[in-house]
Amino acid sequence: MTCDDFFGLPPHPLGGNHLLRAGRTNEMRKGFTRRPESDEPAARGSNYITPSGLQRLKEEHLFLLTKDRPAVVEVVAWAAGNGDRSENADYQYGKRRLRQIDGRIHFLTKRIDAAEVVDPEAPRTGQARTRAYFGATVLYANAAGAERMVSIVGTDEVDLSRNHISWASPLGRALMRSAAGDSVILQAPSGSEHLTVLEVRYQRIAVEPFREPPGSEESAKRRSRRRSQDEGETKRKNG
Repeated sequence: MTCDDFFGLPPHPLGGNHLLRAGRTNEMRKGFTRRPESDEPAARGSNYITPSGLQRLKEEHLFLLTKDRPAVVEVVAWAAGNGDRSENADYQYGKRRLRQIDGRIHFLTKRIDAAEVVDPEAPRTGQARTRAYFGATVLYANAAGAERMVSIVGTDEVDLSRNHISWASPLGRALMRSAAGDSVILQAPSGSEHLTVLEVRYQRIAVEPFREPPGSEESAKRRSRRRSQDEGETKRKNG
């Protein structure tokens, strides 16, 4: 089974063969109980993601490149001129923070470059409209009758507070390709659980937007004021 069949998507998610490829997925009749297959692909290669999820990654990437990293570089340069670097807490912390930022920038760059955007709101027909693929919002019930609605998103978009689950998670894999009326088996660490799919629909999935860390702007201002004070003190001593 290919990744295209797994997602019900062509190489380009909105390409002309979208419905044809979706139609080649395994048939399931009403009441059919499906177990996740062991050969289903893992979360590697293309980074399937919603438009909102990709925007969040880009916003964080831009913040790190244009605000956070330059501010830390400035502090490191200032701290480097304040004596023995081995005993300079500002310098040591700044260097560690710089390595963390560079690592995160590298990670985000790779994820953005590998992004394969799938819009849940894109028009769908046939099985691609009625079965759960990437971007679907699914209402299901457990054996006790308790209902839960989840949206199937990319690995960079998981937000359990919003019931956004990864397509590669056990629950995401169990629901994949299911339709209303189907029974699926969730293979959880605590054991197997039977779930009944009540509804599958496609709608906009709102991802929590990126927000700058609290106090980041004020912290940069404090560092700037402290640097200015130190520079003024140095001038007075030299004068």
